[in-house]
Amino acid sequence: MKKMLLALSLSGALLGGSAAWAENAASAPATEETTTVVATTTEAPVTGSAEAPSAATATPAPAATPKMDSGDTAWILISTALVLLMTIPGLALFYGGMVRKKNVLSTMAHSFVAAAIVSIVWVVIGYTLAFSTTGNAFVGGLDKIMLSGITTEALSGTIPEILFVIFQMTFAIITVAIISGSVAERMKFGAFVAFITIWVIVVYAPITHWVWGGGWLGSDGALDFAGGTVVHINSGVAGLVAAYMLGKRIGLGKESMAPHNLALTVIGASLLWVGWFGFNGGSALAANGAAGYALVTTQVAAAAAAISWGIVEKIVRGKTSLLGLLSGAVAGLVVITPAAGFVTVSGALIMGLIGGVVCFWGISGLKRMLKADDSLDAFGLHAVGGMAGAILTAVFASPFIMGDKAPASVTHQLWIQIEGVLATIAYSAVLTFIILKVIDVVIGIRANSDDERMGLDLSQHGERVE
Repeated sequence: MKKMLLALSLSGALLGGSAAWAENAASAPATEETTTVVATTTEAPVTGSAEAPSAATATPAPAATPKMDSGDTAWILISTALVLLMTIPGLALFYGGMVRKKNVLSTMAHSFVAAAIVSIVWVVIGYTLAFSTTGNAFVGGLDKIMLSGITTEALSGTIPEILFVIFQMTFAIITVAIISGSVAERMKFGAFVAFITIWVIVVYAPITHWVWGGGWLGSDGALDFAGGTVVHINSGVAGLVAAYMLGKRIGLGKESMAPHNLALTVIGASLLWVGWFGFNGGSALAANGAAGYALVTTQVAAAAAAISWGIVEKIVRGKTSLLGLLSGAVAGLVVITPAAGFVTVSGALIMGLIGGVVCFWGISGLKRMLKADDSLDAFGLHAVGGMAGAILTAVFASPFIMGDKAPASVTHQLWIQIEGVLATIAYSAVLTFIILKVIDVVIGIRANSDDERMGLDLSQHGERVE
């Protein structure tokens, strides 16, 4: 990213320096022997030859012009579709199956409207705030509003920049949709729409810039391969704050809040697992070995976490539930996200095993301690899993995978990772609170008690599942 005339001249000098020979050589067809000489002398030119230019006078070769790679482009096209599949229909089904029947449509509507609204906000202003290089360490500039200046020829690495725009858009979409799991069954639809519109601009885009867009966390050396901080900690913390501000669902602890249709949740979780290959593998931004390794580590971590969650649940509750296995797999996917392209398979296995146990505690013991009605455990799975993954990335980042880009010191990298975790928590929590407070004053954020008892499907959308 960041030599043939000389060889031909040197070859002529070694054969006697004859100008006539050089002219003949230039016009003669290349033979296997002369080709070998050229290749050899290009790698190690002999100095001191009368005709060889000195290091002081040699003209440096021009830097290679970046070119689009069709293989990389094809892979990111596929990955973009896979990541969008994670939200619609993946997360919509995953969340929709876990709520009560009277709220299934409203819950799915959150994921669907997130895809619609974030798509528009992202191209209008989100992308430029996240990835423009004309800004500062905290937020991008405004030179790419409405994708201004991005032509069909513009590149981001070896892929078209316009493709990079929509690939990153799908990350913003699922981040917003994850938050809906914490507010399910009681938040006004209009308030949710207003919230996510503002949140993408003032919370998601700046944190993305910090880590991936040339901002201060990336400059400090924070490692986040595919979104442990940007997506999972960010959304999980926002969800927890929203859950506190909304308050608990009516009847919580007194009425059954059991999932109405776990079959939908199974389908949704399966789509999430498959789609995560685009999420993590696509984050290599190339069709190469790093992408392949990311796929393997993703698969191993998800499987390991499903197993460890199931074992812990059997010990604690006496049975291993299907919902537990699904949640464990998602926990493993979250935990490996910041590390997918940085760790070995053995590292991914250990991270998955740890992730299943930690996230089980996040949705049980920690949830009871926090006393928040995080309806579908967005905080316990995504924020807790994201924190664990970000910190474990420092421990398991491997020179075998990263080469000379691997952290020189585990201790130093650990502090950098913790810095990123704490900064994301603080910024997301404070700004989420402010946004929701303003919306609550203007239009209110919670459905009234009669609407909540009726169910948000009817009260907010005038529809119901038969």
